[in-house]
Amino acid sequence: MAFRVGKSVMLNFGDNLEPVFIFIGLAFLLLIGPLLRWYVLGMTIPNFKLDTYDFLELLPFCFVFGASFFVSREWYENSNLAIVVFGSGLIFIYLHLIFYIVISFRLVRRLKKSQYRFQTKSQKAILHWLYYLIIGSFIIWITYVLNILDGAVPYIVGPIVYSIVIYFLSYKAYQLQVAEIDGKVFSEDDSLSLFNKISQLMVDQKLYLDQDISLLKLSQMIEKTKQQTSTIINQYAKRNFNDYINYYRIQEAKRLFSDSMNNKFTISSIAFDAGFNSLSSFNQAFKKFEGITPSKYRESIGKK
Repeated sequence: MAFRVGKSVMLNFGDNLEPVFIFIGLAFLLLIGPLLRWYVLGMTIPNFKLDTYDFLELLPFCFVFGASFFVSREWYENSNLAIVVFGSGLIFIYLHLIFYIVISFRLVRRLKKSQYRFQTKSQKAILHWLYYLIIGSFIIWITYVLNILDGAVPYIVGPIVYSIVIYFLSYKAYQLQVAEIDGKVFSEDDSLSLFNKISQLMVDQKLYLDQDISLLKLSQMIEKTKQQTSTIINQYAKRNFNDYINYYRIQEAKRLFSDSMNNKFTISSIAFDAGFNSLSSFNQAFKKFEGITPSKYRESIGKK
């Protein structure tokens, strides 16, 4: 991108810039797309390595870059064929870049929606950074495309927008500390496996229904210390142990409330059936997660 903008500055402020530099500048746009995709893969896949066929993506760049050295000023300025080649080539180059921007965006979006439901701080930092990078690339692409629409945007606006975007991206890179992390943060480590195990226990064995369930008891079940278990729950569930258990209990209570067969039971009975050992703790937890009291919630679903 820096070479591309350098060409733009020389073309705008220089006189009689040789056509070879114009075409070389355009050629680098064919390099930005593949590099962007590779960078996204490298930042999201542990120990990512390029395959041999990946380098085939560089063929358009190599072709245009090599052909640039055979462009003479006379042919560029006087040949009708040059106008056709330049116009069609420009369209292809800009379509090529937006294709890779879209592909990169879809890679990041797919990763965000994948199995990494419980993302660590480093994983979130990378995803945020890649979104900023892709959006910045799209803004630059829009600016350059508008340059070819009969002067809708002054040519020099491209390098100016690029500079602003780069300064902003540099700031975000520093803020998110992305230079210190890479795709290895997406490797499924032991902590994520343990959290998945804990979640499975909650779903399959309904441990939250046990009024005596404790951090110590759960730690013994997964053969980890209390500190390790607490850290894992805080990291992936984004809540402490008590809130983690109470969340499941509240979902169970809501399920019981929604069953008309349970209308004859008191709220206290529902609370105990959901795993709470007191009505006061149930009321407090229910209001914390749902924003209303259990009695109000029961009334609201009764009216539906």
